[in-house]
Amino acid sequence: MAVKKAGPVIEVKDLYKVYRIGENKVRALNGVSFTINKGEFCAIVGTSGSGKSTLLNMLAGLEKPTKGEIVIVGEHMETKSENQLVRFRREHIGFIFQSFNLMGTMNAVENVALPLTFQGVSKRQRIKRAKKMVRMVGLDKYWDHRPNQMSGGQQQRVGVARALVVNPEIIFADEPTGNLDSNTSKEIMGLMQKVVREQKQTLIMVTHDNHLASFADRIIRIVDGKIVEMIDNTNKETV
Repeated sequence: MAVKKAGPVIEVKDLYKVYRIGENKVRALNGVSFTINKGEFCAIVGTSGSGKSTLLNMLAGLEKPTKGEIVIVGEHMETKSENQLVRFRREHIGFIFQSFNLMGTMNAVENVALPLTFQGVSKRQRIKRAKKMVRMVGLDKYWDHRPNQMSGGQQQRVGVARALVVNPEIIFADEPTGNLDSNTSKEIMGLMQKVVREQKQTLIMVTHDNHLASFADRIIRIVDGKIVEMIDNTNKETV
């Protein structure tokens, strides 16, 4: 089913990232431009060293571009200070990590509630919202389980719930199924697809796996720091 298009939530214009290694210059990104619409699930695909992770880091404000513009929900990321970027991420962005990054001393609900503590939400509200998200990702029976009492797939479901609990405009996922077997990976991808549809979230996923990318509405393929292909998966057209 095609996603109803809204205006762009991310605009990237002529983006470059150049690293100096000794006497050499390495162009991790070499003139990248694209837009991503609200409610879209976009996969950025490439092999190791292609520039996909550098691109994700710059979209999330974790790295500064050498040149170019990144406009997210109308705000220029490349001109923000470190403190402004931290505040922006806290208010607008959710993250799903390959290694889950759960706190071992906390149960599922406490892990999901954690980002809300940084927003000053009351404990009662934190727990209420976290339980709602844990229920949404199908872990009702695991409220009080700690990470070491859950499978990898269950831990990543907690990771998805934690990313969603702040109601972010954008979710960034970096190889979110990299530590999972193929069947569990499909389950997590299906869950992420469902969440994007139902919650009208914008999800940007970085992956090297073409099969996992096929779950996305749009695929941006990157080679040697350049976009070589864009595929609209909602009608299978190459752009």
